[in-house]
Amino acid sequence: MRPIKYTTEATIERNRKFFPPSKVAAAGSSASSAKSSVKVGVNKEFFRQIEAIFKILIPRLRCKETMILMLHTIFLVLRTYLSVVVARLDGAIVKDLIAGNGKGFIRGLGYWFAIALPATYTNSMIRYLQSKLSIAFRTRLTRYVHDLYLNDKITYYKALNLDDRIEGVDQYITTDIAKFCDSLAGLYSNLGKPLLDMIIFNYQLMRSIGLSGMGGLLVSYVITAVLLRKVTPAFGKLAAVEAKLEGDFRSAHTRLITNAEEIAFYNGADLEHSILTRTYKRLIRHINSIYKIRIAYNMFEDFIIKYCWSAVGLTLCALPVFFPGLAGVDAVKGASGDKAVGARTKGFITSKRLMMSLADAGGRMMYSYKELSELAGSTLRVYNLISVLHQLHADEYEGATADDGVDRYSLNDIRGIINYGYEGIRFVDVPIVTPSPGNANGGEELVNNLTVDVKPGEHMLVTGPNGVGKTGFARVVSGLWPVFRGQVYRPNPKDIFYIPQRAYLSIGSLRDQVIYPHSHADMIKAGRTDEELMTILKHVHLAYIPDREGGWNTIKEWKDVFSGGEKQRMNLARLFYHKPRFAILDECTSAVSSDVEGLMYNHAKDIGITLITISHRPALFKYHLHLLKLTGDHGQWEFSTIGTAKERQSLEKEMASLQAKLDEVDELKRRHAEIQKELEVGMNSGPQDGTKVQKRGLF
Repeated sequence: MRPIKYTTEATIERNRKFFPPSKVAAAGSSASSAKSSVKVGVNKEFFRQIEAIFKILIPRLRCKETMILMLHTIFLVLRTYLSVVVARLDGAIVKDLIAGNGKGFIRGLGYWFAIALPATYTNSMIRYLQSKLSIAFRTRLTRYVHDLYLNDKITYYKALNLDDRIEGVDQYITTDIAKFCDSLAGLYSNLGKPLLDMIIFNYQLMRSIGLSGMGGLLVSYVITAVLLRKVTPAFGKLAAVEAKLEGDFRSAHTRLITNAEEIAFYNGADLEHSILTRTYKRLIRHINSIYKIRIAYNMFEDFIIKYCWSAVGLTLCALPVFFPGLAGVDAVKGASGDKAVGARTKGFITSKRLMMSLADAGGRMMYSYKELSELAGSTLRVYNLISVLHQLHADEYEGATADDGVDRYSLNDIRGIINYGYEGIRFVDVPIVTPSPGNANGGEELVNNLTVDVKPGEHMLVTGPNGVGKTGFARVVSGLWPVFRGQVYRPNPKDIFYIPQRAYLSIGSLRDQVIYPHSHADMIKAGRTDEELMTILKHVHLAYIPDREGGWNTIKEWKDVFSGGEKQRMNLARLFYHKPRFAILDECTSAVSSDVEGLMYNHAKDIGITLITISHRPALFKYHLHLLKLTGDHGQWEFSTIGTAKERQSLEKEMASLQAKLDEVDELKRRHAEIQKELEVGMNSGPQDGTKVQKRGLF
């Protein structure tokens, strides 16, 4: 298996200038619709987009796609030539039939079957090469988009969380690119072949019907093109909207699959059913509207192309018969009797055959305009995808800014700096801000001008209420969220490891779960062994997993196999495998018992990993040196050293407060016992001398 060749950064940077933001608003795109000044259709902007995409589809003259195009063109020319030969052979057979020439008729049939073999092979190869061209285009385009989408610039995260110009990226990559490539490859056959046919057939007809006939034919072409252009609906826009609605319907099903358990707990099937039905009805309503539009258009198109062109063709074929002076060089002249009849029959049949083929070619060209309009819609979506990914790859965001002079955290006004290679993690006046794409007021500031410095071996615990920016701290360090202001100093990517709240288990073998994101080949290259992996599993108390699941090479849907605690411990096994200098742990041991948690924390410290833990659990205090407390009070924060006099005083205050509450509990218990005793006395005494005894206590 040949190694995958990824697109180089130089190629991506070179192509970026060909993909500026589109002047056409994509269907369903709220971010750019207001700026749109050009409609979806066959126009100058469409041809510019196609030209830009072709720089990816055919990156150089000598490539596989060029070879397929050349072969495809050769077979298209060959089919046109065979069509001319068949037309002449058809005329000769009819001539011999009318003249009663049996030998000539048999010989003509022999030629007919002889030409059938190359003709059928040519047709099959044209269809095969069209499919190959579509696959080649799709492979080239998908690989380029994947290289833009999945890289160390985390473009995939930016497209999903920091930008709102592309809704449903999976729909764009899986469906829209395939549809675009199929349409483009089909258009080359449906437009290139008819164009070639018209050139050759027109030349052949000119020799039969003369220049006057060709002039009439040219006038009919112009009139047909003008009429069809006038009445053709905006198929490009309709196709773009249909693709958007298809994506919405698919996303609704994907959301149901992703959140099936939560929906089942809430018994939300009825509501989700109504959402799916509503989404599907919007799609079907649009498709039905397209079908209704096509009724009138197809009627007019068929009337012009099939019937009007046939009448014009028959009239032009009759020119050599009724007006010999207007005939071409191949017309019958000076003949008489049966010979003239046979010659005229041959000429008429040949011209009619050519005219029918010409009408078919012209019809396909006119039909191709509709296909071209629909291609414009697919082209717009693919172009917008590549354009936005290029911008995000270069950290260029589209954001609105309010013109009120207030300093806001907008995605198009990022002034912060990230410095790599630092021996530690350091924040200097860095606000932690929730990005808000498309919001003129900017993002929400969670932490105000954070300044901390964590050196190797100085473990830090980040704590605070929910929603105050604890996970945001990890996102800023990792580069997921922008540094809007200030400076961040951090280690190189290979020296830091992140374990998020939600445990992630990849597709692959059991071994792949431990070494993620390394592959088995990376593991072998690094000289690591399965025995070493088993030692790591012992440290996280998962040594029983390989035997239980059938060995290291077992492939399963691991998210459904492991329990919550096993998932979290497997993620910690990855930490011990990679042995980074720094690790950020975000609530990643909530489902692990305290004793096992302590053992894993101590092992991480023993192998030299500096821990930055995000957690609410007081039991983790003893494993850290520093405490970063995010208060949630207008972005305020506190940074202290655990174990100092100040920290002890804070802990003593908390203990005194808890003790006071415990004392109150003892007093409440004593009073509760007294009341219970009085109730028992009142119940046991009963009424005496006909008098009622009032029950005291709570009643």
